[in-house]
Amino acid sequence: MKRRKFLQSVAPVAIMPSLIDKLSVKAFSPDFLRGMDNSEIPNDHVLVLIYLNGGNDGLNTVVPLDQLSNLANARGNIMLPEGQLHKIIDKQIGLHPSLGSFKTLYDENKLQIIQSVGYPQPNFSHFRSTDIWASASDADEYVNSGWMGRFLEANFPGYPNGYPNTDNPDPLAIQLGVNMPLLFQGDAAQMAFNVSSPDIFNVDVDPSTDPAPNSPAGEELTYIRTITGQINDYAERIVSAYVLGSNAYTGYPAEGTNYLADGLKAIARLIKGGLKTRIYTIGLYGFDTHAEQVVAGNTATGNHANLMKLLNDGVYSFQRDLEQLGEADRVLGMTFSEFGRRVISNGSVGTDHGAAAPLFLFGNKVESGVLGSNPDIPSTPDVDDNLPMQYDFRSVYASVLSQWFCMNEVTTDDILLQHFQNLPVIQDTCSTGLFDALDPAAGLLDVVVYPNPMVDRVQVKVKTPGGMSRLEFYDPLGRVVQSRSLGKVAKGVYTYDIYNEGYAPGTYYVRVQCGAWQQVKMIQIVR
Repeated sequence: MKRRKFLQSVAPVAIMPSLIDKLSVKAFSPDFLRGMDNSEIPNDHVLVLIYLNGGNDGLNTVVPLDQLSNLANARGNIMLPEGQLHKIIDKQIGLHPSLGSFKTLYDENKLQIIQSVGYPQPNFSHFRSTDIWASASDADEYVNSGWMGRFLEANFPGYPNGYPNTDNPDPLAIQLGVNMPLLFQGDAAQMAFNVSSPDIFNVDVDPSTDPAPNSPAGEELTYIRTITGQINDYAERIVSAYVLGSNAYTGYPAEGTNYLADGLKAIARLIKGGLKTRIYTIGLYGFDTHAEQVVAGNTATGNHANLMKLLNDGVYSFQRDLEQLGEADRVLGMTFSEFGRRVISNGSVGTDHGAAAPLFLFGNKVESGVLGSNPDIPSTPDVDDNLPMQYDFRSVYASVLSQWFCMNEVTTDDILLQHFQNLPVIQDTCSTGLFDALDPAAGLLDVVVYPNPMVDRVQVKVKTPGGMSRLEFYDPLGRVVQSRSLGKVAKGVYTYDIYNEGYAPGTYYVRVQCGAWQQVKMIQIVR
């Protein structure tokens, strides 16, 4: 790699005051920070990503009420008291006792719960799985750019030359309290830099400084001077928006008691202050709950309950603030975590690294509800049992890109490196008509497997409304061991065979996907 190319690929680091309620701000670098007025994105929508760092325990976040006896067998020492759950009866789920305000948002049609979100070959390393979620790569594929970076590059090519300018004064993305550089890495350059101390305002950025020499070193110096100037300009824009902005909701947790709420409060103020930033990312830490996830004997309390309370109060206050500020129709929130936890609890009153887990979307424009069915819990689980995915996380990304930012299918597929299904999770703000013919209540997809337990083979009987379809077979760890594209099938009933290829005894799953819908069915293999 040439020296200049290397320099451009390194994240520049600069310093800026802790200007947002004593919160250190992290904004993005030259090839990433582009203003929005010349955007090809046909709206002014904002996306707020909340990263639940460490791997959130989905089964204690969204509890399947129809699986309580099996949950008691699997995780009796951490199981939540049924009477304290916030129940959504028609969906047979209960939200964690600390998520009471999430239930309020659900009742107001402002919360979407997507069941069992993951990917086909789960990796149980925090670092690798985080990279997979950030890059939108397959599990066995190493990609050096992030899905958000590619999205912004696709819509704002040519940066950093001439930026910022009158039409494009603001950063495209801001991170608060989280550092996920791969998420915003473009194909051409590293795009993230830290902005966190007062020295930024003491930098001399006068463009009339001595001319750089006509040499490779001079090119590097010119680049550094460009970045330095941009850092200062963007910092001033952030400060100006914060000063101009305001918060309307008075029910936020007291400052310093909930760092997620403090960050979201700052984001609401920046949005109201007119900052044209399109993407905000913020983190909530501590979800790697191998031990002391709950308080023994009082399982509605403990580390996980505290985290759920921070999430609950932060999101609810942010949503109420946006509503009172008149900004709620153009802001969408999404939670994500690198993986879930195992079905079975451990002896340390905790849970170990797992696979799929629920994901939340919130805002005025979500299609409120529960997407997917409750996961099946084995009656006699063992330490390796995991939940297979119902929905690939990249299908959620595809839905956000196409339904929130109005990206066409070709662009979305390019950003996500391949095609993924769209899910009915956001109101039709882009006039796509994607789901006009879908009726979730009509039972359009039905799957039956037999015989069960499996000996030599099982037959999978699928009643489908038609569309692009796929059949997958998952092992107890939640890994796909057989996968078959069925192509575009017509409406009707089809039967497919899955053969036992010497699989060890245990709990397996069949997943059938058809268009926007899928079902997962449990299969036992016995000796």
